[in-house]
Amino acid sequence: MAELSSHHIGITVCDLERAVEFYTDVFGLEVLAEFSVSGEAFETGVGLEAASARFVHLKASSIRLELVEYEPTGDQCEPPQLNDQGATHMGLEVADLDSFYESLRSDVETLSPPQTTETGTKILFVRDPEDNLLEVLEL
Repeated sequence: MAELSSHHIGITVCDLERAVEFYTDVFGLEVLAEFSVSGEAFETGVGLEAASARFVHLKASSIRLELVEYEPTGDQCEPPQLNDQGATHMGLEVADLDSFYESLRSDVETLSPPQTTETGTKILFVRDPEDNLLEVLEL
């Protein structure tokens, strides 16, 4: 088997500009690249007829976050719950979760205030503007 290495975590969004603004403003992520892809090879590769997409890659410490907006758009999904089969989330660590929580804009939805679990990890789940779940934690 080929040796694998990580490249990125991808999140499909409906409004790329709004998503980029959220991740750069709320988490301070840096834009690494912006590009568009279309054509027959892309359509075949993603399994979508007449597909094209705009991409923004963001730097989140050692993680590359890929935000992608497809044309044509797909179906609108119900906001995921953490216990839904196939639900995903990205975890980002901060040094002081309480300070991070207090600095959040009023329009950022959280599942609860920061909580300390029985393992001693302090966690906070937030939703991005498109209802994707993000875990912010302090170890």
